[in-house]
Amino acid sequence: MSAGRPYTHPITVAPEDIDFMGHVNNARYLNWVQDAVLAHWHKIAPDEDIAAKAWVALKHEITYRKPAFLEDDVFAKTVLERYNGARAFYHTVIGRGEDVLAEVKSSWCCIDAETLRPARIGEHLREFFFPEG
Repeated sequence: MSAGRPYTHPITVAPEDIDFMGHVNNARYLNWVQDAVLAHWHKIAPDEDIAAKAWVALKHEITYRKPAFLEDDVFAKTVLERYNGARAFYHTVIGRGEDVLAEVKSSWCCIDAETLRPARIGEHLREFFFPEG
C-alpha cells in the first residue's frame, strides 16, 4: 500500500514553548505531532467515525534536525503510511520553509470512544485516506 493523503497542519510557536536555551523545547514537538495527527483524522475521516473513535499514541521515534524559535512560521506535514487492525502508522515532518526541523515516526492505537478499548480501523476508511490505492 502506498502512503496516504498528506495533511499540513500550521503551528504557532508560543512563548511558553521556548526553553532556557532560547529555542523550542524538544518535548513540545511531540505535542505538535499529536495535534497534526488528530487534525488529519478530523479533516479526512467521516463524521460517524470521528464520533465513534479516538486515538492514543503508542510510540514516537523522533529525530531532531534544527531548532525552532519564537516567531518562526512552523508546520507539521503528516501522512498515514499504513494501518492494520487497530494500529495506525504515521510519518510527520516538522518544518520551517524548506528546513526540516524534526522527523517523527509514530504508531497510534484506535480506540472505541465509548468503551476506550482498541477498535479495528474499518476497511471503508481506505478510500478516504488512500484515495489512489
